[in-house]
Amino acid sequence: MSLKWVDSQDIAIELDEQHPDIDPRYVRFTDLHSWICELQEFDDDPQKSNEGILEAIQMAWIDEKD
Repeated sequence: MSLKWVDSQDIAIELDEQHPDIDPRYVRFTDLHSWICELQEFDDDPQKSNEGILEAIQMAWIDEKD
């Protein structure tokens, strides 16, 4: 399975597994972008992200924590 920017829920699950001690409410978008690009399953153009995409992933990650 390869992850694309549109796979916000799946990315959030992977981020939660990779960074279980992180509270996603306080993650800077620059860090979030880096962590997503570092995911083994991530296979998309890093330049295709934007604030809306990162916010959607962050919100999905917050929901995953709850």
